Amino acid sequence: MPSLTSLAPAGPTATRSRTTATARRLMAICGTLLAALLCALSVGASSASAHAALTSTDPADGSVVKTAPREVTLNFSEGVLLSGDSVRVLDPKGKRVDTGKTAHVGGKSSTAAAGLHSGLPDGTYTVAWKAVSEDSHPVSGAFTFSIGAPSKTTAKVSTGGESDSTVGTLYGIGRYAAYGGFAALVGGCVFAGLCRSSRPVRKIAVGGWVTVFTATLVLLLLRGPYTDGEGIGGVLDLGRLGDVLSTKPGAALLSRLLLLGAAAIFLAVLFGSYTRRTGDGEVDARRRQDLAFGLGFGGTVMAVGLAATWAMAEHASVGLQRQLAMPVDVIHLIAVGVWMGGLASLAVTLWAGEPIERAAVRRFSRLAFGSVVALVVTGLYQSWRQVGSWGALTDTEYGRWLLVKVGLVAVLVGIAAVSRRWTGRLTDATAEAGAEKETEAEAESASEAASDAKATTEARAEAGTDAETAAAVKAAQPARTGAADAAIDTPAEAKSGEAKSGEESDDGDPVRAAQLARQRAAKGKATTRRERDADRERSGLRRSVIAETVVAVVLLAVATVLSGTQPGRAETEQAGAAATQPGRDRLNVDPVSVLIPYNTGPKSGRGKAVVMIEPALPGDNALHVFTTDLADRPVDVPEVKLSLTLGSKGIGPLRIPLERLSTGHWSARTVQLPMAGTWQLSLTVRTSDIDQVTETRNVKVAQ
Repeated sequence: MPSLTSLAPAGPTATRSRTTATARRLMAICGTLLAALLCALSVGASSASAHAALTSTDPADGSVVKTAPREVTLNFSEGVLLSGDSVRVLDPKGKRVDTGKTAHVGGKSSTAAAGLHSGLPDGTYTVAWKAVSEDSHPVSGAFTFSIGAPSKTTAKVSTGGESDSTVGTLYGIGRYAAYGGFAALVGGCVFAGLCRSSRPVRKIAVGGWVTVFTATLVLLLLRGPYTDGEGIGGVLDLGRLGDVLSTKPGAALLSRLLLLGAAAIFLAVLFGSYTRRTGDGEVDARRRQDLAFGLGFGGTVMAVGLAATWAMAEHASVGLQRQLAMPVDVIHLIAVGVWMGGLASLAVTLWAGEPIERAAVRRFSRLAFGSVVALVVTGLYQSWRQVGSWGALTDTEYGRWLLVKVGLVAVLVGIAAVSRRWTGRLTDATAEAGAEKETEAEAESASEAASDAKATTEARAEAGTDAETAAAVKAAQPARTGAADAAIDTPAEAKSGEAKSGEESDDGDPVRAAQLARQRAAKGKATTRRERDADRERSGLRRSVIAETVVAVVLLAVATVLSGTQPGRAETEQAGAAATQPGRDRLNVDPVSVLIPYNTGPKSGRGKAVVMIEPALPGDNALHVFTTDLADRPVDVPEVKLSLTLGSKGIGPLRIPLERLSTGHWSARTVQLPMAGTWQLSLTVRTSDIDQVTETRNVKVAQ
């Protein structure tokens, strides 16, 4: 079998140029996809702020109550963190009429209540609210209710929960950088400890530490402006840091900074005492063995602690089975770090031409496979917990981003399989090449021995002739002494050797000696790199690892967007809660709710629609349409049309333009009903290009 170098079809230079071109193309693709995902991250910042959704209020939005309530109550889909002015109630003139104290009802974190002053006059009141969901995202909104009868209102409110665009973008980028830094830190340390420690790997790990530390510090400073909806100037208000640190997300960020301080010591030991070599193999092995247990235990504690700062403050900390979800999320994050950070470490090691044993590559391959298994198992559990149903995979924003993530993971696993095949070929080629080299070495040794014997015989014959000639010449020349004799008798080869030695040492000049040493080192490194680039197996492995790293970077961006999106289960529950919200004790003006079964023909065309009109009074009304299947699960249909007709007065049909808000939820905010009476409601539901049905019902609009 030919040597590995001879297998390169066009030589080292061609292989190197092809590898460089491939790497440049992959980096260009990575940059383009990453930029697009960062744009999506910033654009989706506003939608990501709807994690704790408002499910109901008392009084209800748009309702008219008989007497003034004692307090206003809000119910959310998950727990929220409140401040003193989380709920503000304004009268028709814009004056605050609440007591200024907001608290949870009965200790339930998913509620908020604000007391009202007594003796409030009739009119329309505006409620503005803002809070921070338990998964660290700000939420806000406003609604109105009326006492006695609706009235005009001049109240203008700013909920303060919509993040400034600049602050929201910076916060999203900071979250991505924190995830990426954590992956680089964990993966770099694991790769250095179990596979191969080198200067490029040290740069990956230390760079990850610097990135996650800087990003965490920036997130801590941006936290106040992000939740309060202020501009970038709010970062300078350090006085609000105390309020931020008193919240769960702020405490998690502070804990992360403290853990990173301990991680700095861990890095110093790992890339210092543990990897330092003294030349004495036994001493080095004994020192590494003494440090291995401490580093393994300390590194595990550090990784678990850092991962917990995310698990305890984001999606895993809210919702069902949170006691199980948080440990699962920790495992998921550590597996991501080991896989992606290890990939980056292997990529830079191969790219820099650092020597790495085939056994070390295979060791990382097994480690990566274990990480992928952990990712799949924990990811399936998290998907079930956050999505909740098959329909939510395509009907919610969270589900669609999850499908993108699953697709990228599949691509990454496919490339990883290619890398594993290259690793196997690398090992097999090494064994065969080693056997071939031993055979070639034996043949070369025998040939060299024969050549040496022949050269020795010839040299002796030439030496005798040269000695006789030199003696004759010396006898014929005049007598010389001293330096002249030395100059004559010194062979030319000796003179040239002394001159060359003097040139290299440059008369003992240390600057010149250092320059020559650097030149020799650079030449040796270039030679080594050319030889390794000629190895087709190593070049193939390097290309596949770089491709894995590119996809991993994009996957990390998608995961960051996903962590900032309202879970599909919460969005579905929000729509269901709105559809089944019970009536309130109001002045004979409860919202009109009409259940309309529909059937367009095929089996998939059967379902139910709920139409709600509130407050069902002459004037402005809000109208909602909810479509579900026969099992009361929200379902989308291609088109919903609605009209109202008051036949007794010859009014209508009034066609109502509907806007889709979420899965199975359409709404019209301003529906003008000119007078009371019994109106005919016509609802058209289209379930396919050709299947549709129109149903009619009567609804009563009170005086």
